[in-house]
Amino acid sequence: MTEHLTIGFLPLVDACLPILAHEHGFAEEEGVALSFQRDVSWATVLDRLLYGHSDAAHLIAPLAIATTLGRGRPAQPLATPFVLGLNGNAITFSPELAAKVAEPGKLSDPVRLGAALADEARARAAAGKRIRFGVVHRYSSHNYMLRYWLAASGIRPDEDVEIVTVAPPFVADALETGEVDGACVGEPWNSAAVQRGVGVIVLATAQIWRRGVEKVLAFRAPVLEARRPAVEALIRAMRKAGAHFVDQANWEANAEILSRPEYLGSDPKLILGAISDRLVLVQGAEPVQYHDFMFQHREAANFPWVSQAQWLYTQLLRWDHTPYSAEDAAAAARVFRPDVYRSALIQTGDLLPGASSKVEGGVGKLTAVTAQQGAMVLSKDTFFDGRTFDPDDLERYLESLRRG
Repeated sequence: MTEHLTIGFLPLVDACLPILAHEHGFAEEEGVALSFQRDVSWATVLDRLLYGHSDAAHLIAPLAIATTLGRGRPAQPLATPFVLGLNGNAITFSPELAAKVAEPGKLSDPVRLGAALADEARARAAAGKRIRFGVVHRYSSHNYMLRYWLAASGIRPDEDVEIVTVAPPFVADALETGEVDGACVGEPWNSAAVQRGVGVIVLATAQIWRRGVEKVLAFRAPVLEARRPAVEALIRAMRKAGAHFVDQANWEANAEILSRPEYLGSDPKLILGAISDRLVLVQGAEPVQYHDFMFQHREAANFPWVSQAQWLYTQLLRWDHTPYSAEDAAAAARVFRPDVYRSALIQTGDLLPGASSKVEGGVGKLTAVTAQQGAMVLSKDTFFDGRTFDPDDLERYLESLRRG
């Protein structure tokens, strides 16, 4: 019997796996019928999920944790058994700001750019007009990646600069009107700003954390348990879609599918740029290659590492200025469900890690690691400032951030 699932999403390239699982018949092969609900803000995607208008959601990972912990609304437990991708975001400045602190047309070194931006931020703050950045939600990887980079560069978020919320489809408008001086957003919305001449891409978030967790497929926890067979079938379908997505022979066709009005409603050329890791950084320039700008399949990219959830929890505490709670830390860790992922794939021969948690930022070169199934080699996953995150000692990590 075919199971039906409705999935909420925003028009972003990293919504690709469930969409392509549907379009290429992988979901049907697994006995799942999918329909989609497109929205323009993460708040609406979340509302539809919590109120039962959708069964699952393409969601920013920190928001799943914040919702489970009751940050900003009554707590409702969410479960994320599948990571839809790592990174895929960029930081885009207005042409005026980029001309002052970056070299438009090249991806900047995050350390040098941070130093130049710190000088400009202090000068602007002293003049009473702080630099303003846009992020897609308070509880987003975009917000945490931007803040992590700013803070490590000597810039105090919320003091030296302002950070406001802008929905992804409106980032180019916010840059054009001067509402923001820069933004961290997913594709194709950085490229849309470049195409309009109102933005210059200066950094990829993969330069800040090489394997930073990004979107997840989220369920209300009771729904996941009640519909476990359908969830596991969808996981298998999305893994097939991921293998199809990363195959160069399929890039153009998949860009065309994703560009349709019911999905991203965007220029297929911009979508193809993100898929192929080739971005036009400034209007009229040739594309620049940045390997693994988006990371959707290899090295168990879709595996929900518990350590990723724990890192996000530390950033939530850091920027909400709230104390550590062992109970909340455990609840945050439980949001990511590697047990469901393993159960879905254990009979398929697909790659499964031997552990469910790891030191984040600790792999500096190709490294073979223990696998439950298949042969697993991890590549570089470092943070730009050289820090590592040990999930077994969250309090010490938080203290190290406070010390700077």
